[in-house]
Amino acid sequence: MQVAGLRKALKTCNLQPATFMKNAQKIPFKKKLALKLHNKYVNIQTELHELKYFFWECTLRCNLNCLHCGSDCHKDATAPDMPIADFLKVTEEIKKTHNPNKIMIVVTGGEPLLRNDLEEFGQEITAQGFPWGMVTNGLWLTEKRLQSLIKAGLGSITISLDGFEKEHNWIRNNNKSYQKAIEAIKLIVNQQNIVYDIVTCVNKANFEELLEFKNYLMKIGVKNWRIFTIFPTGRAKENTKLQLSNSQFVSLMEFIKTTRNENKINISYSCEGFLGDYENKVRDGFFFCRAGVNIASVLVDGSISACPNINHSFIQGNIYKDNFLDIWNNKFQVMRIRSWTKKNICKNCEVYNYCKGNGIHLYENTEEQVLSCHFQKLKS
Repeated sequence: MQVAGLRKALKTCNLQPATFMKNAQKIPFKKKLALKLHNKYVNIQTELHELKYFFWECTLRCNLNCLHCGSDCHKDATAPDMPIADFLKVTEEIKKTHNPNKIMIVVTGGEPLLRNDLEEFGQEITAQGFPWGMVTNGLWLTEKRLQSLIKAGLGSITISLDGFEKEHNWIRNNNKSYQKAIEAIKLIVNQQNIVYDIVTCVNKANFEELLEFKNYLMKIGVKNWRIFTIFPTGRAKENTKLQLSNSQFVSLMEFIKTTRNENKINISYSCEGFLGDYENKVRDGFFFCRAGVNIASVLVDGSISACPNINHSFIQGNIYKDNFLDIWNNKFQVMRIRSWTKKNICKNCEVYNYCKGNGIHLYENTEEQVLSCHFQKLKS
């Protein structure tokens, strides 16, 4: 079993690899009752489909060339940046029928910091009443730019850091990326009026150093750490080095659970994937794919979708020919009615009602089976 890198962490909770591999798939009776109640909550939320997170893919340009990029961005993207005014027309329409204070606008890309007009956007979206944040690789974040963005209303920021220098620079394809990301993180951890988290994509290259990496993050003042695993889409589809083995995946869940129990750093696994008895142990609450239920996005070409990470086959319309709210209220059924996922390995699955076929981002279209099953990884 490939658990050597986390052996120290596992010893702290007195677990042997064979023990947690054997028990990973078991769901206690009380948790099953909680999951059934949660399923009712999911059904109610799906019927209401209240918009809560709204992503704007403001550019496809990027200053990195990451091995795991799902959007396949590049430095000179052929798709032009969307004009700010075009997106603001959509948000102006939304605020007529929705409370803007309750909808978080998240700017993503590509790399948003390549745009020189983010401050203008921030001022305008703040004036409309929406809170806003951004996702960045940190390469171009300086103290001056950060303060300028905060002044323009920036309320949250997510920065990626995928291990120590060698591993981070490897996956990011840039030998300056790690140092710049560290500098960016040190800028944000002491900010009083901004919410932040640091995101790490765990893979075979950085897996064995997670314990040491956790200690380093705490040393530089990081309090909020979010863990992702890399799913096989985009550039990551054919790169097996980016995918954890099943035993590594279970070890990762144990590491997150143990770290949460230590209560020294706020760590959580990403929102993707049903995790059996690890539900509510490695993150707050239970699995719920909110794509198309509470989450929507406008892509750089005007396409209307859910999470920016899902396949383009799930695009529901385009702001240049459709009214966004009409699309939001009357389409997205493929994400709200998930019965089409009950096939292949999901057809007779014992946990299907809790999982509903996993996250939409793990499908290339409605005809194919799910690309990855987190629950199956726990059973191996």
